[in-house]
Amino acid sequence: MQQTIGIPRILVVPTGEVKSGFKPFQLRVEALQYPPVSEELWVQYLRTGGTETVALGRGGIEEARLEDYIVSGLVDFDDISYDDHADLLYDLAAQTVRHLRSYLSEDETSKVLRCYQRDIARFIHAQMQEHYWEEAVGYEVKVNKGFTELRSSAYSAGAGETPLDFRISPDDKSNMAKYLFSGFRRCLYPVQKFQSDPERKLAVILDRETFKWFRPAKGQFQIFYRDGADPQEYQPDFVAETADIIYMLASKRRADLETEQVKTKKDVAVQWCRHASQHASSYDGKPWRYVLIPHDVIAENMTLEVLAGQFGVE
Repeated sequence: MQQTIGIPRILVVPTGEVKSGFKPFQLRVEALQYPPVSEELWVQYLRTGGTETVALGRGGIEEARLEDYIVSGLVDFDDISYDDHADLLYDLAAQTVRHLRSYLSEDETSKVLRCYQRDIARFIHAQMQEHYWEEAVGYEVKVNKGFTELRSSAYSAGAGETPLDFRISPDDKSNMAKYLFSGFRRCLYPVQKFQSDPERKLAVILDRETFKWFRPAKGQFQIFYRDGADPQEYQPDFVAETADIIYMLASKRRADLETEQVKTKKDVAVQWCRHASQHASSYDGKPWRYVLIPHDVIAENMTLEVLAGQFGVE
């Protein structure tokens, strides 16, 4: 028990019908710059050097509207239902057609859509992922008895490489991830890696002021968030236990704090900490608290109490 931190197994399960879709948005079409497609094939004979031109037939299915080429390509994706998304699909198709017509004739636009239908559909589908939404009637939180074991921490290191003292900043901070650090008193792993020097400084604070701490390995918490239509796993930077509370901590560049991805990660982490705290109250355990700290405020002479007071998320 002295060599672990009690991490409950928390599973958030949607109840009832789960609805999903894509929000309307403006396509970024600047990268779509297809040249006019020629219907003539030039043939050169290697033996004689002579050439001739072969006219190609139209071939394929000719759609009634230019937008139909794009829509028929988009509905091939598994996460797109024509019945649910028809209005959005035709809006995106109309945006694409307007862009192509801005530098191509009607006939040239038709040829480009027939020739590059799949590529254009993939281009639009990729942007649709940024505007995916999902909602359920409600969510049920299941907390399994017992706690998760600490996972093995995998890392790469050069042969014969000696770990550095984590209390000393390396001369080259441009690629902190290449260094292996040791010398901890209260870390639950003998060696650790850091992605930045502010993370190393935060480790110095935690090693001085907490009972125990560690950097979670992938899969330790199984906290998931949506990045477009795809579920992603969120792994906090640190977990630390004090006399009264267990902290889940993350450090980010200040410029990244307002990005949608960081906000989404924060929301799911705060939700997880609330469920963990509710579970802990049932057996007089310690509450959990999420702390999101800007890189530029972390200094080794700071206290965890001050950082948690300023940047803790309720």
